[in-house]
Amino acid sequence: MPLTVRPRRKRSTRIIMTLLCGLLPIALGSVILYMQAGRALQQSSQHTADEALRQFELMLDNTAQAARELLPLAGQTCETVKLALREQVTRRPFVRSTNLVWDDNLYCSSLFGDFKEAVNPGDYAQGKLWLMNGNPVTPDTALLVYRLSEGRGGALTTLDGYHLSNILRLIGRHTLLLLQVGNNWLSADGKVHQGALPALPVAQSTLHSSHYAFSVTAAFAPGETWRYMKEEYPPLFSLLMFFGAVSGVIGYTLQKRSTSPSHEMRRALEAGEFIPYFQPVVHGDSKRWSGAEVLMRWNHPKEGLVRPDLFIPFAEHSGLIVPMTRALMQQTAAILGPLSPTFEAPFHIGINITASHCRDLELVEDCREFLSAFRPGSITLVLELTERELIEPSDITHQLFAQLRAMGVKIAIDDFGTGHSSLGYLRTFNVDFLKIDQTFVAMIDKDALSRHILDTIIELSTKLDLGIVAEGVETQAQCDYLAAHHVNFLQGYLFGKPMPAADFIEALTHH
Repeated sequence: MPLTVRPRRKRSTRIIMTLLCGLLPIALGSVILYMQAGRALQQSSQHTADEALRQFELMLDNTAQAARELLPLAGQTCETVKLALREQVTRRPFVRSTNLVWDDNLYCSSLFGDFKEAVNPGDYAQGKLWLMNGNPVTPDTALLVYRLSEGRGGALTTLDGYHLSNILRLIGRHTLLLLQVGNNWLSADGKVHQGALPALPVAQSTLHSSHYAFSVTAAFAPGETWRYMKEEYPPLFSLLMFFGAVSGVIGYTLQKRSTSPSHEMRRALEAGEFIPYFQPVVHGDSKRWSGAEVLMRWNHPKEGLVRPDLFIPFAEHSGLIVPMTRALMQQTAAILGPLSPTFEAPFHIGINITASHCRDLELVEDCREFLSAFRPGSITLVLELTERELIEPSDITHQLFAQLRAMGVKIAIDDFGTGHSSLGYLRTFNVDFLKIDQTFVAMIDKDALSRHILDTIIELSTKLDLGIVAEGVETQAQCDYLAAHHVNFLQGYLFGKPMPAADFIEALTHH
């Protein structure tokens, strides 16, 4: 990963995202369970209201039947009909009292016999039902009065509120169940209230009777949904917790994978963020440009230009260096290929390879495709072997280097003298150039031992008839020393820093 990213901030972000991944299924599952509980409570309240409606209609059917049998007696003297009134009370299980009316005056009652009381039809919902809070005999007991009239006569039968409140209490054990008649309504405690029904926020169901002028409303108290979930869904909540934990682990794993260096580098490779930079290489005697080494840079969209020492070792370790090098060669060919007719042949182009490139023969095809982009004979492709990974000699490696040599590709050992296998490579592989590491060049004026090693490398290359390139030349003194020792090629900031393609092409036109 690049490099200036703050680990603590990324760790905090990862923790937050992991928690969100874990909480998301729990939250969504809880919402679904809440909705399911709401539907279950809605069905329950509707069933309760339906059952209460059915029971109230059965009671009123009994009461209405008594009124129908008494209506033909309206207008007769009370002494004549009072036994008939009392008979209906005795025979009908829900009828508390019966009364006869003539010209809107109650004149005969099963309780008092002769009686005189005005009857106001407006008190009755649809002229049929009146829910009242008691009478002179039982002033604190609710009554439901049924009125039946025909012409000047009428019959009133009353249904005891005790039966009504029993229905509300027994059927609605887990609900709030209310009976409404006109502007009055009855609660399960047997009290009659006036005005609008109270707010019933959870799963309210209201049913209207199709036979009588009343309605039944069932609902649940606030918080009932959560209580229902707690009582009915413990196994499902345990399952949600399990899914939350699994989701959190998956989220953490995916984040770790998505923020891993290999994943980031694969993304960068697909996005074309690895671009070529070019550092000129000059002849040791004339100081004229002889070519360039192609260096890989990572142009990260957020971090900017990333130094190669921060990502190349990991790319080599993960094996991504092979497709990254292939992309680098393709970009280089596209940039420099059209300019090849203007090169002073042979123009050397150096590209680094590692042990990962030597495990099969794909590099041969990559080099063939690279060379085909240039005018024949205009360039010399130099593959520079790095030594961070040991190249094991095998039939494949020998075949690989033989085919590369047959194509005219040159082989150089990069950073010679610092790796653990430089001399082994000289013995095993037929190389063309040695590249002196910049640490030896930097010590030319400072350390006698390093200077002696440098002289030995130069002498060795002369005896083996190998070309030699000195890297890291930064001062004129270093340049003069190397030129005096007949070093073939020089490379370093003294002649030019690694530069992007546009700057390199512009500089190349002046050399």
